[in-house]
Amino acid sequence: MHPVTRFAALACAAVLCCHAADNQLTTAEKAAGWRLLFDGKSYAGWEDPSKKTPPGNGFTIEDGCIKSLPHPNIDEDLFTLEKFHNFEMEFDWKISPAGNSGVKYRIQERVMLVDEVRGQKFEDRVNASMKNRRTDRPAKGQEYVIGFEYQVLDNEKNPDAKRGTNHQAGALYDMISPAKDATKPVGEFNHSRLVVNGDHVEHWLNGVKVVDGSLTEPGVAKGTGARWGTDSKVYELLVKHPKLECQISIQNHSSDAWFKNIKLRKLAD
Repeated sequence: MHPVTRFAALACAAVLCCHAADNQLTTAEKAAGWRLLFDGKSYAGWEDPSKKTPPGNGFTIEDGCIKSLPHPNIDEDLFTLEKFHNFEMEFDWKISPAGNSGVKYRIQERVMLVDEVRGQKFEDRVNASMKNRRTDRPAKGQEYVIGFEYQVLDNEKNPDAKRGTNHQAGALYDMISPAKDATKPVGEFNHSRLVVNGDHVEHWLNGVKVVDGSLTEPGVAKGTGARWGTDSKVYELLVKHPKLECQISIQNHSSDAWFKNIKLRKLAD
């Protein structure tokens, strides 16, 4: 082999060895304290929806991805078994045309919603469910997750994007808008990074820091109050967020959405 060709081949091999295959860690990542949250083939480390009673059908594992599915019997997230305080997390995602999903963190409560009343606003239904908690798991229903959300969205076709930039991909949903639209075309995988350290949060999207803010800044209270009302339990939980050790979840928003290469490392408290 010509020396130049051999050098190019070695350089290429060196680059490749720096990047792990899907749902695996490099030696350097392991040394830096990273761990996989998804092994690419099972619900190990997650609440297995198929083992709940009645079983959930909102997620599946497909081609090395956790995939959310539209129109499940029970609208519910997929939750980590472990709880986390300060952490850095990375994940890859893609969304279907007009799709909507997200990753929720600092989850304060999970509430199974009471039966829907005709004409009732969704927020009023959640507030009513917080006051009169149901204890059963219905065959068909919805569990609502009260926490902070890294928004995953098709910015072009999903109508939620038109409600404001704080509803677009990469946003701290309903609270802090992304600095720019850094999404790739629908159907391609995006790479996200989430940093939660005390009250400070960072949302990164495809190498761009799109959110750098605090869970205590005025935009959080303003957005939460406008949606839920300042006298609601949801408002109190999101503004005060007393729970610090919390699960992380992948949202099912009745859309096809794919997640892989989900990894996390804890940060010092």
